[in-house]
Amino acid sequence: MKILVAGMVAGDPHQGGATWAVLQYVLGLERLGHDVVLVEPVRELAPEVVEYFESLRLRRGALLRAGSSQTVGMSYEDLRSFDPDLLLNISGLLREPELVRAVRTRVFMDLDPVFVQIWHAQGADFGLDDHTHHVTVGTRLESTRIPLDRRWIPTFPPVVLEHWPYSDELEHDAFTTVGHWRSYGSVEWGSVVYGQRAHAVRRLLELPALTQESLLPALAIHPGERADLEALSERGWQLADPLLVAGTPDAYRRFVSGSKGELGLTKAGYLDSRCGWFSDRSACYLASGRPVVTGDTGFSEALPTGDGLVAFDDARGAAAAIGRIVEDYAYHRQAARALAEEHLDSDRVLGRLLEAVL
Repeated sequence: MKILVAGMVAGDPHQGGATWAVLQYVLGLERLGHDVVLVEPVRELAPEVVEYFESLRLRRGALLRAGSSQTVGMSYEDLRSFDPDLLLNISGLLREPELVRAVRTRVFMDLDPVFVQIWHAQGADFGLDDHTHHVTVGTRLESTRIPLDRRWIPTFPPVVLEHWPYSDELEHDAFTTVGHWRSYGSVEWGSVVYGQRAHAVRRLLELPALTQESLLPALAIHPGERADLEALSERGWQLADPLLVAGTPDAYRRFVSGSKGELGLTKAGYLDSRCGWFSDRSACYLASGRPVVTGDTGFSEALPTGDGLVAFDDARGAAAAIGRIVEDYAYHRQAARALAEEHLDSDRVLGRLLEAVL
């Protein structure tokens, strides 16, 4: 089958984790034997964007200057003549009518549940009506109180296991993670505010005092966030530079696989909505044999927890979860990899996804 995947890998360059979130779909679908092309619309074909895109060495793909036929990589004519059987449009990034509407099966892939649905209800145009199917990594989205005007098919984030082998190289003797302090603004629906990672981490400020383990999140925090930076520093949080440790796909993979485990610092909106969101980043930690301790968004109703993956609701729960992991670390490492193999393997996840939309 011929599949066109649209997603952001270079438009905001030097975000290795965001790049991997898209590459898991591209490489995973190729593993299943499909003919896959990646297209990424960008505002401008800036040199830094082009350089980052070309460094990925994709088998087939194109940067497309939005609203034009100007490309890097595959030509626009080759994109048009590819004639895909399926479009997997991650976050609805591809909006070019000539490339979208000619495809019979058009899948909107939602990586940001709750926020996308509320923005849509408030009038934002994501092109949802241009798609035949709508898929989300919010495994409990249908059980939330947010507005839904269509069926959302739940899925797990895939991880291509051959690219994320079990790792024995411990470079950071700490529980780490990667993310933005604020990805965008909070949203409100039904008098409930669904916040960002900043709001969730503030609930966990005392965690370093509750555990003997080192905590080393790589958080992109603007220097102007002085109050938060001071609060983190005063309470014993160590911060890694996300550009340094995760600025490329290879650096991101080294940081994740070389960490003791993940302390997942989840957006408040996912936690408070109980939408069942599960992180593509956590999937990479698990595949690497690195246990994950993370806030419970409701994903524990869809994934087994307690062995290799432990969910928490507050700072004391997070400390207890970390303690449980380190008490029998070797066991939880093996359990983490086994969970990834059973539930998050791209062959399984993407195979089921294709069955659901075809």
